Amino acid sequence: MTNRHTSAAEPPPGPGEPEDVPLEFAAFCELHRPRYLSYARVWLTDPANAATAVQQAFAEIAVQWRELLTTPNPTALAWQILRGTVAEHTRPETVTPAPAPDRHAADDDLAILHYVVGLAAPEIADVIGTDTASVAGRLRRTMLHEASGW
Repeated sequence: MTNRHTSAAEPPPGPGEPEDVPLEFAAFCELHRPRYLSYARVWLTDPANAATAVQQAFAEIAVQWRELLTTPNPTALAWQILRGTVAEHTRPETVTPAPAPDRHAADDDLAILHYVVGLAAPEIADVIGTDTASVAGRLRRTMLHEASGW
């Protein structure tokens, strides 16, 4: 295993994060933690609870890291782990509203990432592990659906 602490300039591991993790996993966490936290804070109003949910998601991703890397889209699977972890944390606080019958929860997530978190389509594609054109099309469809209901 590669030790991510090769220089004194690197930050210490986060709470619950193992001391010795593969460099690729550490980089993945550093890249996605701010966006994951922003998403979790939409559903979990207590910042500490949001941070705990994200840390639990990263712990689960760490457990599955080697297996995730053998899949065609590790980022998409990591996103599903995060969504599931956040959903588990929302149940005690509040019931997450179900999407309209002709909409999908994944489209609601895109809308949250775009309109609430402020990510552009390429950033969303990076976070959820898909292509930019797909995100842009789904955002457009979501926007049109919302506009038609006004």
